[in-house]
Amino acid sequence: MSTHVPPAGTQRRRSSAGEAFSLLGRRALVGIPATAAITAAVFWLASLAPFNPLALYMGTQYEHATPGQREKLAAELGLNDAWYAIWGRWVSGALRGDCGTSRLFGQPMADVVSERLPYTALLVGLGLVVAIALSVLLAVGAARRPGSLVDAVALGLVHIAQAIPPFVLGLVAIAVFAIGLGLPAGGAASGGADPTPAGLALHLVLPVGVLAVTLLPWLVLNLRASVLEALESDAVLAARGRGLGEFTVLRTHVLPVALLPFMTVVGSRLGELVTGALLIEAVFSWPGLASATVSSATAGDFPLLAAVTALTCAAVFAGSALADACYLLLDPRVGDV
Repeated sequence: MSTHVPPAGTQRRRSSAGEAFSLLGRRALVGIPATAAITAAVFWLASLAPFNPLALYMGTQYEHATPGQREKLAAELGLNDAWYAIWGRWVSGALRGDCGTSRLFGQPMADVVSERLPYTALLVGLGLVVAIALSVLLAVGAARRPGSLVDAVALGLVHIAQAIPPFVLGLVAIAVFAIGLGLPAGGAASGGADPTPAGLALHLVLPVGVLAVTLLPWLVLNLRASVLEALESDAVLAARGRGLGEFTVLRTHVLPVALLPFMTVVGSRLGELVTGALLIEAVFSWPGLASATVSSATAGDFPLLAAVTALTCAAVFAGSALADACYLLLDPRVGDV
């Protein structure tokens, strides 16, 4: 009686899928406690900050309240408790899907985040797509002719972009393109009107462009090195020896190999992507999570700051893990990460 043996390619794919799921599980075991520890650090720092959370909560009424009224309200809000007790209540509520109410915005934190998260996700997603497209064009053009004028111009542009802080680049873009050419310089809509698809697209031009430029240095430099290495491989030399055209060689032999480590780099640098997006949101008054982050920090609304921090950390850990898992699935030669 014969037994069916799966083809070797199928076995490798199953093995790669198993390794990818194993990697995601291990990263979750690291990412979840790390995110929890970072949120704990936020509450600990809040206990050391020179803020009076009760005064920030009461506003102008604080000066008119008696000491007894202040003490009673502080006890009701739990502001006199140790920071770890406050953090424990916040974590307990978050695990039940209730992160509490933002004292700053007067809304449930889930509503505060859900209203602003789509704007941040739109900015980050479009900025990353534009940056990847530009980096592929620049890196491939530079790597095909090392030392040429194209290579020198591409490297010069990315080094200049690397040297300019994102907020400075944003201010320059406002001066040149908003003041000079009339593009919208802030917000998601003009004159307080509700955002429309056309209005969003127009208001996204500057922040997406600036975010993409800030991402170019590490994307272009990494991809250029990978393309150079792929161009010198035996597979590419053999393909050229068979008479394949340059475009075909790039499409079938160079980019598939060069883009694999590039994916991992993108995942590992998501932290910088999120940080850059928050800075650019602040410069362009984009109604994303940056405004909530800055406002919650300055107003002492640390539960909201912790919620935004946890969301950002989770996105960074998840993005890095998914990038490495995709690498395992797409390249079976890669072993356990």
